[in-house]
Amino acid sequence: MGIDQPVPRIGGILETALYVSDMKRSHDFYCDLFDFRVISTGTRLTDLSINDRQVLLLFAKGASRQPTMTARGDSVPPTDADGELHLAFSISADDWATWTERLASRNILIESNVRWEEGGRSLYFRDPDRHVIELATPGLWPGVSP
Repeated sequence: MGIDQPVPRIGGILETALYVSDMKRSHDFYCDLFDFRVISTGTRLTDLSINDRQVLLLFAKGASRQPTMTARGDSVPPTDADGELHLAFSISADDWATWTERLASRNILIESNVRWEEGGRSLYFRDPDRHVIELATPGLWPGVSP
């Protein structure tokens, strides 16, 4: 075996993807609720800027089962998923009540409200495709700060 080299540092999760059955409905849900900025939108894929460092990809279910070619001719591997996936967004503990009110004002049912042993809290609700969306305050994971 070779000499162990230091592990290169990861800067974070850049993209995460959800697979949706109705692109417009999901686009409207995420842009209205979270005020995400649209980077690009189409029938196969919508890219939403969560902040300056993270992107939420909304893929139309089944539309990316074949490799996708970039404008430069490179191939992006196929991807697809089905089921009720999970995604968590970090929020400030100071914004807990505001998020609770915002969800209620949009008739979004809070499915669960959890107080964690480390001191954090989580709100769980569903998006239009029944993906489990979590809003979590600091203290959810030991040694992890949002």
